[in-house]
Amino acid sequence: MRLSSRDGVVRFVRIAVPLVVLLFARGARAEQVIIRMPGEHPRYSFEAEPHLLLGWREVGDGPGVGFRGTIPIVHNGFVSRINNSVGIGFGFDMDPVRRANHFSVPVVMQWNFWLSTHWSVFGEPGAAILFGEGRAGAKPVLPIIHVGGRLHLTEACALTLRVGYPDLAVGVSFFL
Repeated sequence: MRLSSRDGVVRFVRIAVPLVVLLFARGARAEQVIIRMPGEHPRYSFEAEPHLLLGWREVGDGPGVGFRGTIPIVHNGFVSRINNSVGIGFGFDMDPVRRANHFSVPVVMQWNFWLSTHWSVFGEPGAAILFGEGRAGAKPVLPIIHVGGRLHLTEACALTLRVGYPDLAVGVSFFL
């Protein structure tokens, strides 16, 4: 029986999401909860995140590589009573093995919720501009939406998982 890349993505998500939830549930109890402390999150002017991708727009998508950069624009986000911030994110995603000439440039609004000293989550609505050959009939702009979480190893470095449409990304965030 031959598995498609979509089957691999589904298996990965079925394993990764419960593990992240379990890690969060255990880790949040052992540290300081800061969600009700507006502004109590790392101060940074740029978040740099290189990442690995698994895509599911098409059966042959992924794995790939990419980069996401986020600039914070609102230190205390849309809800003044909780610890949240808002940024504008932009990046570059591609499949260097099979489709080096096919890439996308995502642009998103990133809304962060700082839950504890080691955990934050975010939502990212936006769009990706598609470039490259082999896109016959494809639209040049693709709507995207992601949710994700970060395990903060230090105030300046975190492991990041982003899940949504059109892909899944695992990376390392550097808060500069």
